[in-house]
Amino acid sequence: MKYQFMKDNSKIFPVKKMATVLKVSRSCYYAWLNSGPSAHEIRDRGLRVEITRIFEEYRKLYGSPRIYKELQGTKYSCSRSRVARLMRENDLVARQKRRFKVTTDSSHDYPVSPNLVNQNFSVGSINECWVSDITYIDTMEGWLYLCSILDLFSRRVVGWSMASHIRSELAIDALNMAFMHREPAEGLIFHSDRGIQYASKAFRKKLESYKMIQSMSRKGNCWDNAPAESFFSTLKMEEVYHKKYRTKEEARQSIFEYIEVFYNRQRSHSFLDFTSPVKYEELRLQKVA
Repeated sequence: MKYQFMKDNSKIFPVKKMATVLKVSRSCYYAWLNSGPSAHEIRDRGLRVEITRIFEEYRKLYGSPRIYKELQGTKYSCSRSRVARLMRENDLVARQKRRFKVTTDSSHDYPVSPNLVNQNFSVGSINECWVSDITYIDTMEGWLYLCSILDLFSRRVVGWSMASHIRSELAIDALNMAFMHREPAEGLIFHSDRGIQYASKAFRKKLESYKMIQSMSRKGNCWDNAPAESFFSTLKMEEVYHKKYRTKEEARQSIFEYIEVFYNRQRSHSFLDFTSPVKYEELRLQKVA
């Protein structure tokens, strides 16, 4: 807006010169200046405050699509383009993802299970298919390894474990946690890469005891386990990369809070129509009931 530009630069350039360059009337400019803010400007002020509040509340991780979704149904409902404009004007930029390193070792002589998922990551019910992966967390005390298990239906982390080693017990502990919390019926498909932790005799025996069916990605194909790897990418971008962990215990606490407090219960997921995994499950169960 020309008048706004003149107001913002009135201490730098003479009003007369700006009016001439912009081809506007000085009298009209002063009339606008004395009229007070418009309804649109007042609305923008309120929106800026609310957008900033949401941006801060969600750890400066939300871009305009998620903030737009949070505003829907409130007195601040507006278009997505308006949210994007106000975020640009206030320099609110969501953190960007970084690439991460795969840690599982598929060079072994253990049996390999067939790929039953085949990149079909849309399932119709809870506890139909779980996906799992392992990654590392850097601390000043050394590596901390994390194994997580996600329910494909809601992308909820249903089981996880952390340890200073990367043996099969790491994956077994995560599996035990997931089974204890969810108690799935027999026939659930458990999908992972071909890592030695998942191919080991001990892990296969545990799957059998829970009456689960094992599925594995094709060799060297990261897309076959994309949801599990995507979760790690999100975890590292939103939490790990922005911290310097002095101890493994400090990293444990940070990751526990991220998974159980933020990711599962608060963070909106684009795949779930911008609801959290826990909320998505609750809504779907209500529809079934």
